[in-house]
Amino acid sequence: MQNYLQQIDSGGIQSSLNNTVSSLIEQITPELPHTSFVTDLAFIMIIGAVVTLAFFKIRQPLIIGYLFAGMLIGPLSPFWSWVLPEGGPPGDVLEGVGILSDITALHLFAEIGVILLLFVIGIEFPYAKIRSIGKVAVGVGTIGLFSTLGVVFYTATALGLQFMDALFIAAALSISSTAIIVKILEEMGRIKKESSILVLGILIVEDVIAVILISSLQSVALVGTVSIESIVVVVLVATALIVGTFTVGTRVIPPLIDKVAAAEHREILLLSVLGVCFGYALFANIVGLSVAIGAFLAGVLVAESKSAEVAKLLSSPIKDMFVAIFFISVGALMDISQLENYIFVAIALIAVATGMKFGGNMIGNFIFRQRRGKAMRSAFTLAAPRGEFSIVIVKAGVDIGAVSAFLFPLIGIISIITAFLSPFLVKAGDKIIPRLEEKDDV
Repeated sequence: MQNYLQQIDSGGIQSSLNNTVSSLIEQITPELPHTSFVTDLAFIMIIGAVVTLAFFKIRQPLIIGYLFAGMLIGPLSPFWSWVLPEGGPPGDVLEGVGILSDITALHLFAEIGVILLLFVIGIEFPYAKIRSIGKVAVGVGTIGLFSTLGVVFYTATALGLQFMDALFIAAALSISSTAIIVKILEEMGRIKKESSILVLGILIVEDVIAVILISSLQSVALVGTVSIESIVVVVLVATALIVGTFTVGTRVIPPLIDKVAAAEHREILLLSVLGVCFGYALFANIVGLSVAIGAFLAGVLVAESKSAEVAKLLSSPIKDMFVAIFFISVGALMDISQLENYIFVAIALIAVATGMKFGGNMIGNFIFRQRRGKAMRSAFTLAAPRGEFSIVIVKAGVDIGAVSAFLFPLIGIISIITAFLSPFLVKAGDKIIPRLEEKDDV
């Protein structure tokens, strides 16, 4: 009898809440077409601003705030499955509450966001900077990344993931988050320390490899299996595009941008720079590569111009907006209700990826004869955080239907957990390294 009364109460509360929310929204916005593009964008920006402000106040990476906001307001959020009746939400209630329901628009937001994200990252890496990266950073970064990729792939396969799922999640978890690590180093006042310079060099190497990985994985996924021929074709096309960018492109695009900048008209310069960005992304897509590598190389070309800083200042606000929209849209597309079935997999992958990233970087530092203190500081810093490129890699697989849908929320949760762990690992290194150095002195 008591259970029966509880069911009545629960049903009554839910029905009352549904009616209240629906009528309230209709009274506030009686003429608003709740399924419109503008409505989804409005909810993304308003709720995203509120949630990310909260994360800023508690000193957590904004990327995590974006993902959390998306998970909160997305059509697949468990919150809405509780608010709305069982058996699927009726259209008027779904629209009245205003949750994001236009999946096509969410994918469009995310696509624009990833192009602009990679473009502005490319502006940070002019050819001279890429060329000046020391062999230590190249060696340590490559060893750490591919050793992590191999071990995580084997672990994911052992945990029961399908081949493509294991391949994409391994690639995603082998890339450390540049945005999160730079933020941690800046807040701790260590951005200019010797170990941090090594870390930044390794991050550049990883970002460049990640861009190539995205195109390679997409091509492999479209073929369906890992074949030597498909990998060779992708590598050759990517190499031709990169070489062409650094030989022909650097002689054509930067002078054109400088001529446009000479007109001293910011709107024209902004449109020209964005034209290079999306045009190069389109060109990369036409030759069978990811738009990500095209956008990144477009940023590198803009960085070679004398107006690079001005172009970056002009495009950064647009980038910031669409990057926020990108991560919120990604969060909204994550069906986190599936995570309860994969929580053990998530914990296991975090443990293996973090441990292997630490170990792989230590091995690389040992091979290149780096001091133990410097090696350990860089390994502790790079071990945990996964972020922007991890999500982009998994999204690329989901977009072409190459991987299971549960990988999306899985990488989102892993990114959130590892972002929280990162500062604690850096601080743990601060306590462990001095003790080891004291023992060496004794």
